[in-house]
Amino acid sequence: MLTTMQAKGKGNRKEKEVSPYKDTVNLPITKFNMRANSTQREPELQKFWEKNCIYEELLKTNPGEIFTLHDGPPYANGDTHLGHALNKILKSIIVNYQLLGGKRARYVPGWDCHGLPIELKVLQSMSDDQRRQLDSIKLRRKARDFALKTVKAQREQFKRYGVWGDWEQPYLTLEPKYEAVQLRVFGKLVAAGHIYRGRKPVHWSPSSATALAEAELEYPEGHTSRSIYVAMPLVSLGDAVPEDLQDSLSGSAVAIWTTTGWTIPANEAVAVNERMKYVLVEAQGEAAESWQHKRLVVAEDLVDSLAAKFGVQLQRLGSLTGAQLVGCQYRHPLFERTSPVLVGGDYITTESGTGLVHTAPGHGQEDYQVGLKNGLPISSPVDDAGVFTEEAGPFKGLPVLKEGTAAVIEALQQKGCLLKEERYAHKYPYDWRTKLPTIFRATDQWFVSVEGFREAAMDAVRSVQWIPASGEKRITSMVEGRSDWCISRQRSWGVPIPVLYYIDSGAPLMTEETIEHMASVVEAKGTDAFWQLPVEDLLPERLRGEAPKLRKQLETMDVWFDSGTSWAGCVESTQGLSFPADLYLEGSDQHRGWFQSSLLTAAAARGSAPYKAVLTHGFTLDEKGYKMSKSLGNVVDPRSIIEGGKDKNKDPALGADVLRLWVASVDYTGDMVMGPQVLAQVADVYRKLRFTLRFLLGNLHDFAPASDAIAYDALPATDRYILSTFANLLTGLAGSYETYQFFRVYQAVQRFAVADLSNWYLDVIKDRLYVSAADSFDRRAAQTVLHSLVQGLLPALAPILPHLAEDAWQSLPWEAPCKSVFQAGWLAPAREWSPMPEDQQRAFRALLQIREEVNMVLEKARQEGFLGASLEAKVLLHVADAQLASSLAALQAAGNAADPLRYAFIVSQADLVDAAQVASTSYNRTTDLENVGSVVVGVSRADGQKCSRCWNYSVQVGCDHDHPLLCERCAPVIRGMGFQLPDAEVSVPEAAAVPL
Repeated sequence: MLTTMQAKGKGNRKEKEVSPYKDTVNLPITKFNMRANSTQREPELQKFWEKNCIYEELLKTNPGEIFTLHDGPPYANGDTHLGHALNKILKSIIVNYQLLGGKRARYVPGWDCHGLPIELKVLQSMSDDQRRQLDSIKLRRKARDFALKTVKAQREQFKRYGVWGDWEQPYLTLEPKYEAVQLRVFGKLVAAGHIYRGRKPVHWSPSSATALAEAELEYPEGHTSRSIYVAMPLVSLGDAVPEDLQDSLSGSAVAIWTTTGWTIPANEAVAVNERMKYVLVEAQGEAAESWQHKRLVVAEDLVDSLAAKFGVQLQRLGSLTGAQLVGCQYRHPLFERTSPVLVGGDYITTESGTGLVHTAPGHGQEDYQVGLKNGLPISSPVDDAGVFTEEAGPFKGLPVLKEGTAAVIEALQQKGCLLKEERYAHKYPYDWRTKLPTIFRATDQWFVSVEGFREAAMDAVRSVQWIPASGEKRITSMVEGRSDWCISRQRSWGVPIPVLYYIDSGAPLMTEETIEHMASVVEAKGTDAFWQLPVEDLLPERLRGEAPKLRKQLETMDVWFDSGTSWAGCVESTQGLSFPADLYLEGSDQHRGWFQSSLLTAAAARGSAPYKAVLTHGFTLDEKGYKMSKSLGNVVDPRSIIEGGKDKNKDPALGADVLRLWVASVDYTGDMVMGPQVLAQVADVYRKLRFTLRFLLGNLHDFAPASDAIAYDALPATDRYILSTFANLLTGLAGSYETYQFFRVYQAVQRFAVADLSNWYLDVIKDRLYVSAADSFDRRAAQTVLHSLVQGLLPALAPILPHLAEDAWQSLPWEAPCKSVFQAGWLAPAREWSPMPEDQQRAFRALLQIREEVNMVLEKARQEGFLGASLEAKVLLHVADAQLASSLAALQAAGNAADPLRYAFIVSQADLVDAAQVASTSYNRTTDLENVGSVVVGVSRADGQKCSRCWNYSVQVGCDHDHPLLCERCAPVIRGMGFQLPDAEVSVPEAAAVPL
């Protein structure tokens, strides 16, 4: 009997007629929550994985080969940021996929724990008095404690992202075992002759008081230098100077240009290009009145531009080549010493300057090479703090980058040798930690001679797969042009250079034997032993008698050597990993950092690359395209995404899976945008995926796969078509995962879930799922498909959305074959799901296009009040293509609740008719569809009455005496259920229905 439910609200009375059959439909039932409740549920799932040792079990039971993704160690000196999250989640997606595929993909996370950044953090946390009381051992212990505390904090944040790994046994560069392996790699390079000690210019940071590697430099925009043009007075001429110019050159000067005026005190030569043409010019004009020498030698091609720059006229007095200038001598403009004009290299051009190059071998790479070739002094009158030493004479005690530069320029002006000063904007190296300028300074350092194994390194580069391919070109140019690698640092916190020095001569004692002994000491006692033990204990037994003649020196290794030997300290030293690693994955800046240091050390020690493939990602930008930085206030904290911000209404907790889904959604090979709008879009996609899975699970609550599944060959064509589409999806997803194109996985899954499932297949099968008898063929066929979709979709989503996939797996309404979705393995599409015959495929593709046309006509009829719900409609369809019309007619004649057109269009009736019949309808539309041809769609009101249970209209409503409200489909279902209407008189309102 129908009843009336009355609800009151704001003075209005609403009446809703409720069908007596409302409880007879098969509504979804599932414990899988519509809401993720991520702040509670994700940690619960992570505890489930940990309690059941899912990751460890997979490593034990997976039958496949080892897959090694070697972790590039982040620096243990602060909280994690979005870049960390991006990197770790990318690695997690790859490892998860490999585990699902049956491989033994052990992931050993690591941390870079030595070096200046950590040392600075410790020092900055202390007062001046506390710093004065520090010795090396106390500083090292504090640095170690700081690093370990940071590792612990970062580890918990990484684990919260849902990243699996050996978190309790990571590799740390401060562990004695790792440090000992590092020293042994160093020993191999020593034995091969690739390590030497030399005095040569290196990048030096006055603000950090240490040498720096190229990877520790940055080149910020906006740097300007006080560049100067200087006259160097000639005092004697070389034998090759033309006779007709000798008198004119008397009293002249060679003109040089430099952007580092503070290096003038270290000038030892002027270099020329022997093939370049030079001219002797005489300056005329007011600007030249203060010059001591008005006759200058400059490059011929630069005369006009220099005249304009100096504000003078330059009259040409004669010309000569660079080769003819070689052999001339000039007097230093500030000191009483003479120096030669000599041959430089191809670096001398006319793009800037004067064509003659100021050469200070202690302060420049090309200068140094020229100095070595010509036996010049390698003078560098600058100390560790960047202050002029006594060797700089009157400039002693002045910081070279500030007061020192100013004092040199002023002295040159007083001598009449300053031709011009101007501000010059250019790229200049800064210390990436202190953000302050560096200098090039000659010091005694330890170097790796790259030249000795450059060809092996280049062969290694060529053996690697670089993703994207442009990475090969980038690292090739870096390795080809790589100068020797300065690996010594003047700091306390690091792995010591395993060397002792003779007190009398300063000569180093470092052999394979001594290095191996020190490595054994470090392995047993840690690197503190180098500072704590007496010299004799650092020597092998055979050499202990030399101890009184030797001393230690504060020198530690470059941290890039620390992390660059992780292929030995981790990959080769850890069971379950294989060398070379299958993959290295870091930011694109690591071509000059970890990728390169790893390549160089492995090529030198092993003769091969430490990796088979290298994958790089870009950097995160805000929604305006700006690089994220704390100073701009545009940084997105991963924790605020996962746990929510202070204002949960503004920044709700979205969970780790939404963060992971964002990572999968972007093309990480370039820079990636993140912000509130982007996050909202990704969260919406996540919700749609969750709702789709909930629908699948809810409609499988009474399905027993073993007994209820329908054989594939017996399935209706609609079901076979969606399985064929699903098979293509799974094959495509596997290919995208294999090639690390996760954005393609994201796009394909989203498109399938929304377009193929929610907007079509799941929409059209609701009728048979809800209305057909629970155990009917039509419903079981649909459930068979849903079961297959769940079995395949959950593993396909698991690499990216592990919490969502596991949550759904734990909600399976049948007994799962394994505890975790990750143990289920990747679902290979069943062979019978292979593509349907082409005519059937074409029919379904056409049907989907026609469905859009039908919806347009239905919408117009609704807007004009002709129809309400689509089930009030009858669709008439004419397809001009005879072959396609025949295929559609075959679907129409299938005789089940799956294929007939009315279910596809979600209307009560649908017929294939001739064009004239369609034209007679109240609403119709003719169109030409691509690959379909001419189609005419018409809509009229459905025939018959509305069924109170299924809402469909039928001329047979009332055919059953006991159930006069039901259609010919619903009446047998109700009879089969034994459902009886109450004896009271039944009134049938037109609107009676059950929402589906």
